[in-house]
Amino acid sequence: MHYLGIEIGGTKLQVGVGPDDGVLRGLWRGTVEVAAGPEGIRRQIAEAVPEVLARSGIDPSQLRGVGVGFGGPVDDATRTVIKSHQIEGWDGFPLADWVGELVGLPAALGNDADVAGLAEALHGAGKGLSPIFYVTIGSGIGGGFIINGEIYRGCGRGAAEIGHMRFSCSGNEAPGIYSCAPKLVLVEEMASGFGIANRARWAGPSDELIVRCDGNPERITAQMIAEAAEGGDRLSRELLRSAWDCLANAICHVIALLCPRRIVIGGGVSLMGEELLFRPLRQLVAERVFKPFAGSYDIVPAALGEEVVVHGAIALARKRLSG
Repeated sequence: MHYLGIEIGGTKLQVGVGPDDGVLRGLWRGTVEVAAGPEGIRRQIAEAVPEVLARSGIDPSQLRGVGVGFGGPVDDATRTVIKSHQIEGWDGFPLADWVGELVGLPAALGNDADVAGLAEALHGAGKGLSPIFYVTIGSGIGGGFIINGEIYRGCGRGAAEIGHMRFSCSGNEAPGIYSCAPKLVLVEEMASGFGIANRARWAGPSDELIVRCDGNPERITAQMIAEAAEGGDRLSRELLRSAWDCLANAICHVIALLCPRRIVIGGGVSLMGEELLFRPLRQLVAERVFKPFAGSYDIVPAALGEEVVVHGAIALARKRLSG
């Protein structure tokens, strides 16, 4: 039997189909039209489902259910969206019921980072290990905690929201990178792709970044900053250092509270790779981690790439709907 998996993100929309073995039999990928709102996204999904089934050669009669990974918190009891931080108009929407009616199948709804963590635990970088803490670093920062192949959901409205932890950052530590006075900032504000790019604008872009963005600071991206840092740009290196400094603090808190066996990091920003991200992050965590837990964890890149949420949505559907 096969399952449909749908990813609804802030910028990306994907629909895939597969049996939950880590291999998709078909995939459709689109870009979210933010101006069209939730209605536009639902129209895209309605058009994409028959298209992906036709591409895969899978008859609808072979489908057992559909899972959705949504880019925001969701309520397990009501199977509704609590909030989207990127696109207005989703609050309170009965997304699982809507998808189920659209495809004529039972539907399961989950948070995108949660289901991505489930996919990495079952088929990716966390396979065979438990517990797994998954961190996605993209336009925002999300997390998922997977214990013995099951998503930990707290009281049913979510958990593991590492991007929404707050830390005090002082301008004395890095003038121009933080504000001039100590303040509490979200990890997401410091270390997400949008956060890193925004702080480059606030600090005043370096000459190197001005060249890369063609003189328009609003066009600066985290990828530009990574490329400039790789080339030795001082401001870009400091932006990344301060981002990983904050992220390392959050990960140390996660280790102290949950003691995961493996921390898996995915999302677009994770593609900065070993030298720019993983090596300095591991070093910062090792310096600060709760010493009795040192050596009990490791920090690795995700393995399932851009399709990870689709794999996770399919896994969620199989787990919740196959009984």
